[in-house]
Amino acid sequence: MDSVLPPTDGPLPAYRARVAEGALRPDPAQAHAAEILQSLWRTLRGYDPRPTATQPSKGFFGKLFGAKRGSGDLAAPEGTPEGLYLVGAVGRGKSMLMDLFFDTADVPRKRRIHFHAFMQEAHNRIHAWRQANPGADDPIPPLADRIAAEASLLCFDEFQVHDITDAMILGRLFEALFARGVVMVATSNTAPQDLFKGKPGRDAFLPFIALIQSRVEVLYLESLQDYRRERIRGLPTWHHPVDGRSERALDAAFEELSGEKHGQPASLQVLGRSVPVGWSARGVVRTSFEDLCGRPLGPADYLALATHFHTLVLDGVPRLGPDNFDRARRFITLIDALYEHRCKLVASAQAAPDQLYEQGENAAMFERTASRLMEMQSQEYLGLPHLP
Repeated sequence: MDSVLPPTDGPLPAYRARVAEGALRPDPAQAHAAEILQSLWRTLRGYDPRPTATQPSKGFFGKLFGAKRGSGDLAAPEGTPEGLYLVGAVGRGKSMLMDLFFDTADVPRKRRIHFHAFMQEAHNRIHAWRQANPGADDPIPPLADRIAAEASLLCFDEFQVHDITDAMILGRLFEALFARGVVMVATSNTAPQDLFKGKPGRDAFLPFIALIQSRVEVLYLESLQDYRRERIRGLPTWHHPVDGRSERALDAAFEELSGEKHGQPASLQVLGRSVPVGWSARGVVRTSFEDLCGRPLGPADYLALATHFHTLVLDGVPRLGPDNFDRARRFITLIDALYEHRCKLVASAQAAPDQLYEQGENAAMFERTASRLMEMQSQEYLGLPHLP
């Protein structure tokens, strides 16, 4: 995402202005984080490293993942600033603060991207490089060259590591990026020492955690207020019938919950497959009933969606019955996954939940799903924390 605002006096004045105009409530934890970001903003003014080529890295990541001599690397520019890793519970304003920092950052080359989308892009670039360079066996240096040429400041939203293929390349990739003078600012619900916790192969991932902790300041956002849950508790979540009014309501809900009008194309890695799931921003994903239930997806796909995103905005749930029972069965599985992980649902449908599947074979099976859909609209359910 490119900057949409010209450089100003930094994130702290921007934050204070929003509080003064009533757009934000005063929050001591957010104010403290804005002060830390302001200090980094000052350090980075005009930052534009131009590293020079040197010998290939001989660090522990190169040894760990088998980097080849002669693959090429870059020396870290002298005085490269530390980045920032902002960690806290969901809904505390981490993304909002990073947006203020990114929009005001006076850095010629900068980029803000959801971390999951960044890793998808990295895998795609590695695949393309291997196809263009048959026989070559180390795509990390050219990948790091390309990323560093695009941005010397990388701002990541929702830094999380769930996939073993991500874990296996992160160490060498970020060692190379930091060596090229790239500064990282990230938000996450997970402290660095807890990344990839409990996953097979985590011991090999620990050096990456050490690298992150050496290159960024970790700041815990201790705000007690979950602003995101407040927003969704004030929104209608089931709109029927499917028409222009309900479509506009879903547009407004996505923008209110994510802070963006459209988001970015999203996909999930499930059992070695890439599963497109619509458009997403800041933990909110928007897609259609047909995209989720008209394709041969299964419980693993819906589980991945329910755990990765805290809110699903779903367009166009039709009336269900024996004639489209395959879709109805997948919808039942989807709702079970959302419900079990307290994922929030905002949807447009042709009827109220208890009228979606009224008669015919398997109508009784749908009664539990209708009951869950009704409960998922309640203020009690909307106030529950997401279980990622």
